[in-house]
Amino acid sequence: MAGTGVVLIGFVAGHLVGNLQIFAHPDRINGYAHFLQSLGPALWLVRLGLLACVVIHIWAATVLSMENAAARGVPYGFKHTIQATLASRLMRWTGYIVLAFLLYHLAHFTLGFAQSGTFKTNLEPYLMEGDYHVMGFPVVSAGTEVLDVHSMVILGFGNPVVSLFYIVAVGLLSFHLLHGIDSLFQTLGWRNAKWSGCLRKAALVFCTLYFLGNLAIPGAVLLGKLQPRPDVAAAIESR
Repeated sequence: MAGTGVVLIGFVAGHLVGNLQIFAHPDRINGYAHFLQSLGPALWLVRLGLLACVVIHIWAATVLSMENAAARGVPYGFKHTIQATLASRLMRWTGYIVLAFLLYHLAHFTLGFAQSGTFKTNLEPYLMEGDYHVMGFPVVSAGTEVLDVHSMVILGFGNPVVSLFYIVAVGLLSFHLLHGIDSLFQTLGWRNAKWSGCLRKAALVFCTLYFLGNLAIPGAVLLGKLQPRPDVAAAIESR
């Protein structure tokens, strides 16, 4: 669980950093998405690796839970937790909800199964106005035809129900990460009496920033601070 947890934590952090480009010029996130798609087989290898980590993580959690129950033999007559945090006691349930959210998120933004009619009909490709750079190197040139992921995200979060579900799910994911990161330090032998408090605070700061970063996107859409490109907005109004 610790090994796959490190990979998945790195992924969600990187995923957020990439998504926050939506607050910049549309070329930023559209160029970013086009660059990822241009990786071709390499992108699918990463996706399959992440999927394997998710499966192994769930399998490890299930096995550990079964071994924990078998070690005691009989259930507690009365459960009274002293040391266990709320995040640790809810790990199983937050994990289930996060898994459901992950499947919906993929269906919504990656596979397109859960997209509305307006959502689908306004995703016309357009030409990049400027270059997109990664670490200073141009990877997508001006004039390249790219999908309008910027407007896609904004139209998707324009539905308050979708945004609310996303916010709640990301909140639960942050809660899940809080105990996961704390346990990770313990598993890897990094936590001791001297560092325990600092590491727990570091985990809390990370999870809080992660939640606020994800909250900012649907929040900005619902407040009207993020708008699709003018031509897309005009096409929607004319329908």
